[in-house]
Amino acid sequence: MAGTNPRAARVAKLVQRVIAAAIETQLHDQRLANVTITEVRVTNDLQIARVYWTQLGDEGKEQGERKRATQALRQAKGRLRAAVGAKAGLRLTPEVQFIYDEVPSEAHEIEDILITARKRDEELAKSRANAQYAGDEDPYWHDDEPDDESEDEAGTGGIDDESGDADGFSDWGADSGVVGSEAVSGADVSAHEASAAR
Repeated sequence: MAGTNPRAARVAKLVQRVIAAAIETQLHDQRLANVTITEVRVTNDLQIARVYWTQLGDEGKEQGERKRATQALRQAKGRLRAAVGAKAGLRLTPEVQFIYDEVPSEAHEIEDILITARKRDEELAKSRANAQYAGDEDPYWHDDEPDDESEDEAGTGGIDDESGDADGFSDWGADSGVVGSEAVSGADVSAHEASAAR
């Protein structure tokens, strides 16, 4: 368990500075290139110092570089503990334990996922901006729109035939000689005139 008292916190910060400087200036080990000490946690009794580290490796070679760095830190543990003892001025130098910090790697993965999602959102926004409706923009009927059938009926005025009257019948009686309800032919008129002369 990491220390919660102020002294343990101060020792943890000191151990972090000493080990980071020793890796860079004293060890000169190529296997520790790009190694970063991210955090140190010291127990309340100052017996154990857990040193968390990460490494920015080449793409596709991370696993191999991490394995070599782990081996180099294990081999240099004694020298690094001696450097801590010389700088810290403690009666008992804490035991140093190196632990690979997974948090930065996970943070990079999350960042990559967010970048990918952001690019997809931008592509979808461009697609929506250039999209067109397959039919009418508003395919629904509204009450305030005129009815085509009622307009047609109002235009005809109820007349089915251009030559007809409003009641639908033509004036056939006037053309055929119909007087009242009876029709008089030309032969009947001549016979009537002859009988009247006698």
